[in-house]
Amino acid sequence: MIYLFYGLEYYLIKKELESILKKEKIDAMNQNTYDLENSSLKEIIDDASIMSLFGEKKAIIVENSYIFTGTTNKKFPEQDVDILLSYLQNINKDTYLFFIINKESIDKRKKIVNELKKRGVIKEFAPLIEQKSYVMSMLKPYQIEEKDASFLIDRVGNQLSILEQEIEKLKTYKNKDLQITRKDIVDVTCKTVDIDIFALIDNIVVKNKEKALESYTEMIKLGEEPIKIIIMLANQFRMMYQAKQLSKKGYSEKDIASSLNVHPYRIKLSLEKSHHFQETILLSYMKQLALLDYEIKSGKIDKNIGLELFILSI
Repeated sequence: MIYLFYGLEYYLIKKELESILKKEKIDAMNQNTYDLENSSLKEIIDDASIMSLFGEKKAIIVENSYIFTGTTNKKFPEQDVDILLSYLQNINKDTYLFFIINKESIDKRKKIVNELKKRGVIKEFAPLIEQKSYVMSMLKPYQIEEKDASFLIDRVGNQLSILEQEIEKLKTYKNKDLQITRKDIVDVTCKTVDIDIFALIDNIVVKNKEKALESYTEMIKLGEEPIKIIIMLANQFRMMYQAKQLSKKGYSEKDIASSLNVHPYRIKLSLEKSHHFQETILLSYMKQLALLDYEIKSGKIDKNIGLELFILSI
């Protein structure tokens, strides 16, 4: 069997892959993983064509399968796609071949895509529109109110792999008590740094220096280095600026996410925040943070005092 999995939600791709491997009872000893950015297609197809010594099923997982997209990059090795086309005419029934590409789309005009569609399975894994329902299903058999499920997402972020980790912590903590409350979420789960960055930016937006300093202090308590916070802030302001520019040109949120290679949810938040800033202000903040980074690294200013002064200057 041959599969092509693509989309921005890599977590769901991995879950689907794990489900198939478990269903077909293909253990780790019979799994080989390649990366198409540094492996040849010939090497992969040769492996797929070899029969298992003991007649067992085997799986070949090919990451970064860019040959199915419209991407052209001189850094990627040239691949002889005809080798795969030939293999599709005579697929090894004992081999489960998975091509994976963590991109929003594939090039459906390509011959290789159409041929694989005829003889295998192509499946898209787009970001979930309704994450709250998915989180509530992940929590089963534990019960949680919808508003608290939303609170959990707001607290730990929308990345499904992180949500799964935090949900497992909640289940272990509650044990036989199947009702999860907001207090449980606060007591057990870890607030992500990305969320705190947005809290810091929220306070910068409304020019609430006291609250902004509180957000910054909270991040320091979580063990974050001031230099890292500076970089995260600068990256976020840059994303807001780029999203604002592309939005003015008529790009949709989906188009912007694809263009910047960023999760759509982060673009949604960036656009919401960017409405409160003029482009000149965003550029000014980026320049100030770049200068601050230089002054800290060159020993001209203390890292803690430097970022506090930036927050006080907003």
